[in-house]
Amino acid sequence: MATETTGTEDTALIDSVRVTRTLPQPLNDVWAALMTPEGVVALLGEGGELGNKGDGWQATDGTYGVTRTFHPMEQIRFSWHADADAPATLVDLHMRAGDDNGTVLELVHENLPEDADREALTQRWDTALTRIAEQAN
Repeated sequence: MATETTGTEDTALIDSVRVTRTLPQPLNDVWAALMTPEGVVALLGEGGELGNKGDGWQATDGTYGVTRTFHPMEQIRFSWHADADAPATLVDLHMRAGDDNGTVLELVHENLPEDADREALTQRWDTALTRIAEQAN
């Protein structure tokens, strides 16, 4: 399993963080794992629920948002607020078949405010992709 994280050291991504993970499992298996209740919790947090475009979600940690794009086995995009006082940001999870029948997951969290803790967000999404990978095993 390969992991690449990019944060503020890349000036092109100053308002975003990017986490990429290559999994040995096929795309169908990764998608199926993500669509389980445990897979959704891995991505959104406890209490979060993925829905159709326009459906809202809220996790027990106070994060919340709205599903913006939902393309099975390709992309899930949702707005993300750290809490009730935080501005809307955008999380975009792309997935595609990789080499050797594996899957590449790329998560970009963008439109971050200047004072966002990019290191903490990178860690959050890296952990989420790790949990998704565990669900796909």
